[in-house]
Amino acid sequence: MPDGKIREAPTIEQATQALQDLLKIIRGESRGKGGGYKDPKYDIFTKNRLDGMRTLLSLYTDTRSSTYEKWAASSLMASISLCHGTHCARVLRCLARQFIGDRTILPVNSYGDWNQSMLVDENEIGENISAQRLVTYLTQPDVMEKHGITREISLRMANHYLKALGFRFAHPKKGQFADGHERDDVVYYRERRYIPRWKQIWGQTRKWTAENQAEEGPLCGRRIIWYHKDSTAKLYQKGDGHSLMIADFVSADFGWLRTPDGRSAHEVMFPGKQKDGYFTAEDIQKQADNAINLVQEMWPEYEHIFIYDNATTHLKRPDGSLSAQKMPKGPSKNFFVEVTQRDEQGKPVYNSDGTYAKTKIQMTGAKFADGRPQSLYYGNSEGEKFPGQFKGMERILDEWGIKIDKKKAECKGFHCAAPAIDCCCRRILYNQPDFELIESVLETKCKERGVEVIFLPKFHCELNPIEQCWGYSKRLYRFYPESRREDDLKRNALECLDAVPLESIRRFFNQAYKFLDAYSKGLNGRQAAWAARKYKGHRVLPESLMNDMENEHIV
Repeated sequence: MPDGKIREAPTIEQATQALQDLLKIIRGESRGKGGGYKDPKYDIFTKNRLDGMRTLLSLYTDTRSSTYEKWAASSLMASISLCHGTHCARVLRCLARQFIGDRTILPVNSYGDWNQSMLVDENEIGENISAQRLVTYLTQPDVMEKHGITREISLRMANHYLKALGFRFAHPKKGQFADGHERDDVVYYRERRYIPRWKQIWGQTRKWTAENQAEEGPLCGRRIIWYHKDSTAKLYQKGDGHSLMIADFVSADFGWLRTPDGRSAHEVMFPGKQKDGYFTAEDIQKQADNAINLVQEMWPEYEHIFIYDNATTHLKRPDGSLSAQKMPKGPSKNFFVEVTQRDEQGKPVYNSDGTYAKTKIQMTGAKFADGRPQSLYYGNSEGEKFPGQFKGMERILDEWGIKIDKKKAECKGFHCAAPAIDCCCRRILYNQPDFELIESVLETKCKERGVEVIFLPKFHCELNPIEQCWGYSKRLYRFYPESRREDDLKRNALECLDAVPLESIRRFFNQAYKFLDAYSKGLNGRQAAWAARKYKGHRVLPESLMNDMENEHIV
């Protein structure tokens, strides 16, 4: 366009033809005789400007528009549609006039490739992103040079950039648990350990209907399932408040573990260094011992099973237990297990600064296939080549008759390729029964007293009905008047737990049974949740389940 007419409005004919050509560019090149378009994949910055030009030309050339034949007014309306003002209107008019004069002139993104955020590979911004931090970051000389930025952006522009990149100014979402249902180790434990054991005891447990009626006859000789919970919860909605932890047992047959004279196995504490401390593995074992005393006193004719969360405090193994995690491949004089030093009474020994005193012991527990114990360390006799030293994975496997054939000690990052049976020395050891099936201290102590312990699969709170009991009690707690007194918190929380009806507890158990039944039919986490909702009221899912899921496109 001639320089003298650069600010003149184009004719309707010029603008109409430019609009038609611009629409083809925005939609993408035609794909042949069949017509149609393909996505040109413009970045956010360029697409917004092209949309603004299209809106301007449409408003200017459409007879139905209130700004028909009004160039400046049409540009202002187009700017408003983009949530901008007069400056944007001037930019749109300039861009449109340039395009009318030369179809090859298109908006250029001077801020780099916006198909991917400039922030994706930058660690300086961090997780707590804000408009001001973005402005500060983009004004750094090296960043401006890297991305071709010529001037400082405003806070308003930074807000627009963050929205375009998918950020939203809102409170962070809260999740109940991490969704690891289909993680390899979780699936293995659920399918190979938990479900098979549950099927074995399924026929010896009483079932309850939705109407709170027992489906079978007398309970004598049957197994009673007690679910354990140790959970930390902040019950106040405003402010930090106090943290209260309650650990208790519940069953579908008797409800909470209580005796007629008011005795209970529950543990209540205010966790924290300056308060009651923390619930340790030793505390768990003491509570289990107390719970066994109560159930054997109250219901000696039944066989009781305790089910626990898959938490580290529950899974603590004996000191010096087998673990291939840090084993060296060859002999080592430094490979020992560091444990807490204890006195003659079994109590921890403390250093002068209040920390636990530590000592190093040999790793034990290895066994040959015939059950004979295997020492993992060389003897101290004079004939030994490495007296008192750790044998190393290569020698341990050789004593089992397993030849490693120059295998590596460990695959990179221990990410062994499927089926991951014998790809490296560490993986071979992990798959050996004596390394895999190590009892926790809790299992051993309970077994000595005639009580079996089963651990829930990780991430499967839907299989633990006590979670819903806890949720029910928290709903009741909200009706109590707010108080910051610890004694009020403790008293009110215990009252709310005791107020959970036995009928509701049994309904929560039935819900958990539905999930368990779905998993036993081979469904994954998402499919199991669908099935549990679809067949509400059914404790056992129908045999036609898979057909229904195929019809609903769930599988």
